[in-house]
Amino acid sequence: MKKLRSSFMFVMILTLIMIIAACGNEGASGGTADEGGEDKAEKQDLSLLTGGTGGTYYPLGGQMGKVITDNTNAQITPQTSGASGENMETLRVGDAELAFSQTDIAAYALEGKEMFDGNPIDNIQAIGSLYPETVQLVTTEKSGIKSVEDLKGKTVSVGAPGSGAYINAMQILEIYGLTDKDIKPQNLSFDESTDGIQAGNIDAAFITAGSPTGAVEALSAQNDVVIVPLADDKIKALVEKYPYYSEDVVPSGTYKIESDAKTVAVKAMLVVTSDIEEDLVYEMTKALFDNTDKITHAKGELITPETALEGLGDMELHPGAAKYFEEKGVTK
Repeated sequence: MKKLRSSFMFVMILTLIMIIAACGNEGASGGTADEGGEDKAEKQDLSLLTGGTGGTYYPLGGQMGKVITDNTNAQITPQTSGASGENMETLRVGDAELAFSQTDIAAYALEGKEMFDGNPIDNIQAIGSLYPETVQLVTTEKSGIKSVEDLKGKTVSVGAPGSGAYINAMQILEIYGLTDKDIKPQNLSFDESTDGIQAGNIDAAFITAGSPTGAVEALSAQNDVVIVPLADDKIKALVEKYPYYSEDVVPSGTYKIESDAKTVAVKAMLVVTSDIEEDLVYEMTKALFDNTDKITHAKGELITPETALEGLGDMELHPGAAKYFEEKGVTK
């Protein structure tokens, strides 16, 4: 009996030693092997700067980030921000790698104009343009504002400091012969703007974002929203002076408005710092533009390889993005 027990214990100890040895060998391999016997590449953490929670960049950026993360070796973390101008400055100092921007603001950054006056940013390149960003002059029926001229003496949100909406507001006022001295300007985010209109603290707001915009939709749930139209001759003059604008419209039914509101738009785009590896940017570009069907946001339908080079002007494509579009046969 004692001999049987001794044999049993010997077998158990030998089995335990073999298990420990096997675990040790697996740990020594330095990673988890895939079915082909090769280690899986470690994900590279990248930050994607979007905008405020009430705009289009933030919710769309979350979905785009997931698509890229699911299909590449990049782990994308979307972050809220003050949008285009702030995003460019954050990329300049290396605190993020990817960002949304309006095409006009990216151009100003490269040229050292407007908010980047005399201080150009030279470490950003384009991945591609995404969709039109509509300049929406938002108010309500009770304000009595029907035209840009009616803004005189009114309290108007002209966008957060450093935002694309601010520049758009100043240029539209300029075309109408006005300046910020003719209004009571407020530098507010989209959410703050619509909250201010709701509370009666401001009369109108310039909001540049994909339409429909979440913050304006929320306002329309309790108010009769008005999108103030731009006159045809003013649109023509604006496009002639600032050619990155194009004519656009907020269709009737959007925010429950009863008729189309003519306005202008710029393009939203995705930019990347130039030091990101070519192969990784190629993978990210391909993942995004080949999987737009996985983007449920309404703007996902407008993101296509065929339109991705529109509105970029002289901005240089990152070599990884350029490689993808060359394969697709898409050129400027």
